[in-house]
Amino acid sequence: MKLITYNVNGIRSAVSKSWIDWLQAANPDIVCLQEIKASPDQLQSILPLLEVLGYEHYWYPAQKKGYSGTAILTKITPKHVEYGCGECDYDFEGRVLRADFDGFSVMSTYFPSGSSGDLRQAFKYRFLDDFQIYVDKLKKEYPNLIISGDYNICHRPIDIHNPKSNANSSGFLPAEREWMENFINSGFIDSFRHFNEDPHHYTWWSYRAGARGKNLGWRIDYNLVSEGLRSSLRRSSILNMATHSDHCPVLVELDV
Repeated sequence: MKLITYNVNGIRSAVSKSWIDWLQAANPDIVCLQEIKASPDQLQSILPLLEVLGYEHYWYPAQKKGYSGTAILTKITPKHVEYGCGECDYDFEGRVLRADFDGFSVMSTYFPSGSSGDLRQAFKYRFLDDFQIYVDKLKKEYPNLIISGDYNICHRPIDIHNPKSNANSSGFLPAEREWMENFINSGFIDSFRHFNEDPHHYTWWSYRAGARGKNLGWRIDYNLVSEGLRSSLRRSSILNMATHSDHCPVLVELDV
């Protein structure tokens, strides 16, 4: 099974950059999208194209127009789809969507950013605490989880192009990195690092100062896989040639 997570920074914008052609060529079984910035009623010209490619599609837009939101596209029919995590502040922004399949569950998640100021940073910390509690409970019923998405956190210095100058930047703050370490240690595998410990692999680049061309990036998009699926992992890669967004897709392949 090929799974791809992709923060598209606006699905309509991505489609205008030949994203559908890319999707057909990549041919994943499941796609987790973040920052869709649209609701299904705004996607009537796009949905039939997805269906022609064999995808069922589940959308969880934010209540605020043109903001946030997640989606799951899948060629495997899920047994159940869960919209939200039961916390209204996060569900209002469409941040957590889960699809349950035989033997495993997939979540598309879009963690808050704290880069706009103290209020949103506090919101982010609250989300992190609540998400850990939510997943701890969820694992008891669904032990084989794949939590894919934009975590808006660089885990370690290897995951950011200049750790010293970004030491006080949201997304690389000590408390955020500590949370990421603890979350992974609570029973997950960073699937990309499972296969690749080399530096200079990133999933997001600022639009400023030609950052992408210089590969001055951050690795903030992950496919975290439950420890119980360790033996199922086959490969993972960052697909940095895809340029539909300021993020790029991340692939994980499992034998499930």
